[in-house]
Amino acid sequence: MATAPRPRTTTRDPDALARRLTAWLAGRLPGAEAVHVRVPESNGLSSETLLFDIEHPEPPLRACALRLAADPAAYTVFPVYDLPRQYRTMRLVAEHTDVPVPRVLWLEEDPGPLGAPFFVMERVEGRVPPDVMPYTYEGNWLHAATDAERDRLEAASVGLLARLHDQAPVKEAGFLAAPGSGSPLRRHVEAQHAYYEWVIDGLSRSPLIEHAFDRLDALWPRDEGETALSWGDARIGNVIYDGFEPAAVLDWEMAALGPREVDLGWMIYLHRFFQDLTVSFGQHGLPGFLHRDRLEARYARLTGHTPRDMDFHILYAALRHAVVMLRVAYRQVHFGEAAVPADPDTLILHHDSLRAMVQGSYGN
Repeated sequence: MATAPRPRTTTRDPDALARRLTAWLAGRLPGAEAVHVRVPESNGLSSETLLFDIEHPEPPLRACALRLAADPAAYTVFPVYDLPRQYRTMRLVAEHTDVPVPRVLWLEEDPGPLGAPFFVMERVEGRVPPDVMPYTYEGNWLHAATDAERDRLEAASVGLLARLHDQAPVKEAGFLAAPGSGSPLRRHVEAQHAYYEWVIDGLSRSPLIEHAFDRLDALWPRDEGETALSWGDARIGNVIYDGFEPAAVLDWEMAALGPREVDLGWMIYLHRFFQDLTVSFGQHGLPGFLHRDRLEARYARLTGHTPRDMDFHILYAALRHAVVMLRVAYRQVHFGEAAVPADPDTLILHHDSLRAMVQGSYGN
């Protein structure tokens, strides 16, 4: 983690994108120009983001961010990147909840202007807990904060999940249901299994991931609980904070319908992933922050819903993350940044902790 080259996140020419964006914007807002166009260093692997300002006497927004579907030639992380679905989700959350999401302005479904569909939203200022190096490492604003400040951020972040799950109308979010039949949770897991099959098509299978799917079946909840709108990528690295309060919730591409615990398990596990990684490199990390017991208790106080079957949901989060990481690893192989080892499970950075979960020996 500390020495490996950062995976390639784009195959596009930023200057060409800027020219094409200006031409497109002039058609939507005559006389407008896209200025100060830049690609952030923290661009993701599943999509790309452009930051720009609109120069116009009366722009609907001045500071903008553009979410662009991944270039199909870039060995995409997901088989489909549905921008209209993400745009619709953000509008629904903004209209029916007080969860802060950036204002969305335009959706362009035609791939012609920039080479892929995209949407434009307001750019919210603030700071984001870093992924590289992770916020659990020394040397970033969140690690340097006081315990009281981190506690404030933790409480506010759990509050985002509570408000989303309590306020978002499931009936109006039917477009987020996974295909197939059965309960929302069953369909959610089946969709992840289909994603795994897509990832390993023509490549080495992962015995560890397949054992994890088997373990999920053994742990399946007797009562799956009520269905909620699930953010999908519920972690603090997808939140812009003003001080220690959430100012904008980002990255809705994995939104779905499912039990409340799907999001809660993801938030708990993704922090633990960074914490485990930090400890493996000899640092103390933030062991008390975003701890499972604290998050479950906070969520229960806010919602009146006591989280249940969390061993299942935390394992499911680790499994979902493993499939994504396997795809990212095979993507690095595709671009000549890595080689396939004899044991494909070692391509999964957290293979040891996932194996411990499957075996029932992973501690809290």
